[in-house]
Amino acid sequence: MHTMQSTTTESAAVNVSVREPQPGAIWVTVDRAQKHNALARPVLAELAAAVRAAGAREDVRYVVLTGAGDRYFAAGGDLRDLADVRDEAAVLAMMEEAGSALDAIRQCPVPVIAFLNGDAIGGGAELALSCDMRLQASHARIGFIQAKLAITSAWGGGPDLFQLIGPAHAMRMMSRCELVGAQQAVLWGLADAVISDGPQGADFAAFTKPLNACAPQVLRGIKAQAIAARQGLGWKAHRAVEQKHLVQTWLHDDHWAASEKLLSKGS
Repeated sequence: MHTMQSTTTESAAVNVSVREPQPGAIWVTVDRAQKHNALARPVLAELAAAVRAAGAREDVRYVVLTGAGDRYFAAGGDLRDLADVRDEAAVLAMMEEAGSALDAIRQCPVPVIAFLNGDAIGGGAELALSCDMRLQASHARIGFIQAKLAITSAWGGGPDLFQLIGPAHAMRMMSRCELVGAQQAVLWGLADAVISDGPQGADFAAFTKPLNACAPQVLRGIKAQAIAARQGLGWKAHRAVEQKHLVQTWLHDDHWAASEKLLSKGS
């Protein structure tokens, strides 16, 4: 089993922990429970570095992004960190820096799953939507509550939200600062499953079991199409991505082994 250290770098020990509880499944945790897992820019930089490192490994199937404790996945941007953002240039620089960190998640070559251990609000909701899938604890809520600070979304979460659940629900969530519970999130397509028994329980295991059985290169091919769709590539460009990965996966030994297994069952 390939194991990873609990942190990516010495500085990451302050804010982010990384572990590999089983081969190919990398857990990246925002470890600031005492600060509600607030997303200061150094925290986002550490998150991005950890996700990039996981994505660079060919044996990794997926990344799980979560928060410490059970109250907050992430409580948004760190207001102390953002207090000096006072002019247009500073706002643009902040958006670019934090948005680029979330782009590392959006563009990670393997699927990234957000496990909402608690509330994901403001920038924390944007972080959750930068991931490919969301598993929401039964008590957790997700909310774009930026309007309470008299601002709009900042880090690419607005386009993600409108694309994911459509303009009507996205407008409703943002303008009313709604905190959407797990069951409602699943109904809207905002979350993919409700986790009622914690990250070590049967619900989480049931959701990830098929992923654990999927070949890493196949998951990469699927994620490549997800990136193409998120970026709004046209049909022809998206098809080219599909074709590239079909060639790679078709010619891989795993494909022929799986084919032989099915053929032997039918004989």
